[in-house]
Amino acid sequence: MPMNVMSGSEQRDGGGVPAPGTAAEARPLVSLVVPAYNEAALIGNSLRRLCSYMRGLEADYRWEIVLVNDGSVDDTSAIAEEFARATPEVRVFHHITNFGLGQAFRFAFRQCRGEYIITLDADLSYDVEHIARLLERIRATRAKIVVASPYMKGGEISNVPWLRRTLSVWANRFLAKTSRSSLSTLTSMVRAYDARFLRSLNLRARGMDVMPEIIYKAMLLGARVEEIPAHLDWSLLKEAPARRSSMRLWSHTLRTILSGFLFRPVIFFLLPGLLMLAFAIYSNGWVIAHFMDQYHQLGQYPDFFARSSAAVGAAFAASPHTFIVGIASLMIAIQLISLGVLSLQSKSYFEELFHLASTIYRAHNEARHDDASARRDRRD
Repeated sequence: MPMNVMSGSEQRDGGGVPAPGTAAEARPLVSLVVPAYNEAALIGNSLRRLCSYMRGLEADYRWEIVLVNDGSVDDTSAIAEEFARATPEVRVFHHITNFGLGQAFRFAFRQCRGEYIITLDADLSYDVEHIARLLERIRATRAKIVVASPYMKGGEISNVPWLRRTLSVWANRFLAKTSRSSLSTLTSMVRAYDARFLRSLNLRARGMDVMPEIIYKAMLLGARVEEIPAHLDWSLLKEAPARRSSMRLWSHTLRTILSGFLFRPVIFFLLPGLLMLAFAIYSNGWVIAHFMDQYHQLGQYPDFFARSSAAVGAAFAASPHTFIVGIASLMIAIQLISLGVLSLQSKSYFEELFHLASTIYRAHNEARHDDASARRDRRD
């Protein structure tokens, strides 16, 4: 079990959020979730920018920032703590070691008090101006998730290294195809969520693959998922001093491929199986051709079965590789197609169980949330 250490900043009751029953409560409460791992070079400036921007939205929203320091080994913890002591809207939590983005998010979501949750990169590679646009879209459409998408029409990418950009673009295209979704971006961290819906999801991923997992489970539940054009800009990262990052490019790419398997496992079996079947038909066509050629040459055998047996033996002696490849490819094709059918069946069973488990999980969370609210009201 991950160990989470609370700082003095999050032990303050309310964290800058007005108490129940006040006039300010008519404004929706927005929780900004910021996971941080070795972000000492940028975290202070990012928090200042976020606080300054959110104060400009206070006519429409109440707000809080939930920062999870995910086991940083630099000065991220000290900088965040110092900032939170002077800013009641900021609460800081600590993991004693690096558990990954998925675990950081799961813990942060449980701490959020808001009706809406916005997840952000600690480096603010998506400008803070996206926050208002995300909130406007989720309130206007009543969607459960709104994704900031640099890959949709109107989106933009700046100063991102060519290799990372190329891999990200193709990874998202791959996920969009496997999920049969109209979304252009499934891996973006910058999103707005309906908090009640988000807490109803039982998330399992511990790394960056938590982002497509959320989309996948939302789609299973028939939730509305929207996206807005966004600008991904890495110019600040290039100006910042060298820093350690938890986002490992190749492992993230592999996890993306595995996420595609989660969306649509059948294509990993059925499509290769059909291709192998086509190759097997071609190979075995040559087997039949060799057999027929030998059959016509062996006229000395009057009996059909004796002649056929001799023709098979002669054809194999002349072209053994054709027989071996033809039979092996046919066996592999049958196995892959069988696995594809089984994966379709398993996915159907999983979706039924997921709907049932989600209903139970949501009811449990709502009961726990109601109990916590009742205890807070009694204290007040």
